Amino acid sequence: MPGDTAARFKAWFWRPPRPHGEALRDRSVSNLELLYDLVYVAVIGQASHALAEHLSARAIVEFAVVFGMVWVAWTNGSLYVELHGRQDGRTRLFVFVQMAILALLAVFTGGAASDDGGAFAMTYAVFLAVVSWLWLSVRRRDRPEFLAITGAWLTLMAVSIAVIGLSAFLSPDARLVVWAIFVITWLVALKLIGARSRLFAFGVRPTDSMVERFGLFTIIVLGEVVIGVVVGLTAAGRDPLTFATGMLALLVGFGFWWMYFDIVGGRLPRATGAAVATWMVGQFPIVLAIAASGAGMVSLIEHSADPAAPAETAWLLSGAVAVGLLGLIVTASALEDAARLTVVYRPVTRAMAVGAVAALAVGWINPAPWLLALLLGLILGLLWAVALRAFLRADAWSEVETDAAAESGAAAAG
Repeated sequence: MPGDTAARFKAWFWRPPRPHGEALRDRSVSNLELLYDLVYVAVIGQASHALAEHLSARAIVEFAVVFGMVWVAWTNGSLYVELHGRQDGRTRLFVFVQMAILALLAVFTGGAASDDGGAFAMTYAVFLAVVSWLWLSVRRRDRPEFLAITGAWLTLMAVSIAVIGLSAFLSPDARLVVWAIFVITWLVALKLIGARSRLFAFGVRPTDSMVERFGLFTIIVLGEVVIGVVVGLTAAGRDPLTFATGMLALLVGFGFWWMYFDIVGGRLPRATGAAVATWMVGQFPIVLAIAASGAGMVSLIEHSADPAAPAETAWLLSGAVAVGLLGLIVTASALEDAARLTVVYRPVTRAMAVGAVAALAVGWINPAPWLLALLLGLILGLLWAVALRAFLRADAWSEVETDAAAESGAAAAG
C-alpha cells in the first residue's frame, strides 16, 4: 500500500537518536563513518601543507591550535554517531551535512591563521551549530538523571559557537589566542566531565567500535607522514642522498604506527569515566605529533644535502616524537591492559619517558638530516623492542601467540 510504504519510509528516515545509555555493544564502524573520517584528510592536509610551506616557531603554534580545533570537531561528530546514531536516513543526512561543511572548512584551513581566519571561524561555528542541534535532539529524549550533564555539554557548545563566531571579527593574533583557549577549554572539559561520569554520563562501557574510530583517525594522520615524504622527494633534487633521507624519514612514521597499535591501539580503556576521559584526551597529543611530523618531513628532505637541518625542522621532528611518546604514556595509563599487566606496561612507559628525552637531545644536537631521521626512527624502534620483550616475557603478546599457533597448526597439517 502506498500509505504504508510512505509511513515505513518516514519511520526509517526520521527515527529519533538513541538516548544516553543505549549504546550498541556489538556495533561495528560503518562505511558512513569511514567516509566521514576521510573528509578530515582534506582538512588536516591543508593545515599540514600550510605548516610545511612556512615552517617557523609561530607556524608550529598556529598548526597546533588549528589542528586542535579540527580534533575537537571530529571528536564531537564521532561521539554522536557512536553513542546516538542509527543506520537510518536521519543519521546519514546529518553526517553528510557535516561532511559538506568540513569540505568548505578545508578551503579556509590553509589560511586559517591569516587572511582566511574569519571565514574559517564562521564555517566552524556553523559546524558546531549543526552538532549542537544533534546533541539537543538527544537531550530531549534523556532520562532525568542525564539532564544535568547533557545540559552542561550543550552550554559548552553554545558558548563555543558564540566565541568562535565572534572571533571571526578579531585580528589574526587575537583570534589565535581565542582559538587556543577554546582548544584548551575543550581538553579540560573532556577530562573533567568524563571524570565525573560513566563515559561522560552516557551510561555505557567503552566499546570496541569507539576504540576503532580513534585508531582510524590515527591512521589518517599517519598518512600525512607519507604525504610529507612524497612531497619532499618531489620538490627536492632526485639524488641518492635525498632518496635515502626520504626513506629514513618514513621510519619515523612506521615507528609511530608500531608504537601506537602495539601499545594502545585496539585496547579498551578501563570502564570508568576518569579512565575513558584520560584515554580520550591522551589521544590528542599523539595525533597532533604525528601530523606535525608529516609537515616537517618536507623541510627535512629539501635540506637533505645540508650539514644540519634547519633548527625549526629539527625541533619540530624531535619535539613531535617526544610529545607523541608522552601522549602514549598518558593513554596507556588508562587501559584495562595496563591495570592488568603492570609488569608489562611499567617498564614500557618508563622506556618511553627516556625515549622522549632522547628525542629532544637529538633535536638539540641537530645532526645531518639523514642522521636525524635515522636516530629518531631508531629511538622508536628500540622502544618497540622494549615493548615486545616485556609482552613476550609476560606471555601477553596475543598477536604473536595467535601467529605461532597458526604456524604450528599449518606445520602439523603439512
